[in-house]
Amino acid sequence: MSVPARKLIEAQAQAQAYKPDPANLVEVRNLVKWFPIMGGIISRPVAHLKAVDNVSFSIARQETLGLVGESGCGKTTVARTMLRLIEPDSGQVWFDGTDLVKLNKNQLRRRRPQMQVIFQDPYASLNPRLTVLDIVGEAMAFHGIARGKERDKRVMDLLDRVGLQAAHARRFPHEFSGGQRQRIGIARALAMNPKLIVADEPVSALDVSIQSQILNLLSDLQADLGVTFLFIAHGLHVVKHVSDRIGVMYLGKLVEMAPGDELYRMAAHPYTKALVSAIPIPDPKGHRERIILEGDVPSPVNPPSGCRFHTRCPYTTDRCRQEEPELRKIADGHEVACHLA
Repeated sequence: MSVPARKLIEAQAQAQAYKPDPANLVEVRNLVKWFPIMGGIISRPVAHLKAVDNVSFSIARQETLGLVGESGCGKTTVARTMLRLIEPDSGQVWFDGTDLVKLNKNQLRRRRPQMQVIFQDPYASLNPRLTVLDIVGEAMAFHGIARGKERDKRVMDLLDRVGLQAAHARRFPHEFSGGQRQRIGIARALAMNPKLIVADEPVSALDVSIQSQILNLLSDLQADLGVTFLFIAHGLHVVKHVSDRIGVMYLGKLVEMAPGDELYRMAAHPYTKALVSAIPIPDPKGHRERIILEGDVPSPVNPPSGCRFHTRCPYTTDRCRQEEPELRKIADGHEVACHLA
């Protein structure tokens, strides 16, 4: 038997023998998603866009994990692949003790109510032809949870919980402001009493004053309902007050993971340090040395060898150019993928 074949069999055996930690609601292991780029006369794959490349993390029950990084780094693809809205190429996604990757369509459908999404655009994610009552209550009727007057009552309770009024139930999405529409999206996500909510940049399209209201609302809902959150955002300043832990992604890879406060005080990866330096200080006398990264983000179609950040890192060594760093533990709960950390 060849060495590659033996390694593949060993990896499959390890995957079958793996038992997730019951303290974690979600465990993602070695998740991979490459998108083929078609070309040629017969339209065959000529290259692959490596959107998610061997990403692993876990989310404890009733925890909020923040996932940040530049546009195109793979944050949303991680979330969609994790929920199997996009099929993964390989890896494991353990949700409440079950590997979602192994489920068939009927089994996955029964799991769907426990996993909900708050989308980035609070208008495009709502059906303009339905009233708020139907938007929030549609899934209840589909899954047989509540119908008729019972459904209507549950919708009214949800609207009240997210800061809307009962009179809003008969209106259409275009009659609301951006912040109100996002509250409708949150109510829809809560309608199925989910265990996990993926918030995909839920405040990026809102005014700054409205952002704080929505973030406070999500924090209050977690405290009241015990929901687990995966919170995706562009900047660290958005997830600072809502996340228990924060993961930083760069070019399809997870480069650092740490508790929220520790990441701001003791960022270990050069990319994370640059992100932290860009956070505004709410003090006119305060000053933080800004780290300006040179160069452009490399293409995910042809990422650099070794460390993917070495083309923009001021501390690059020959080892960084040749050897890809693994995510390793440097302190309790703090992991980083950097040779020099």
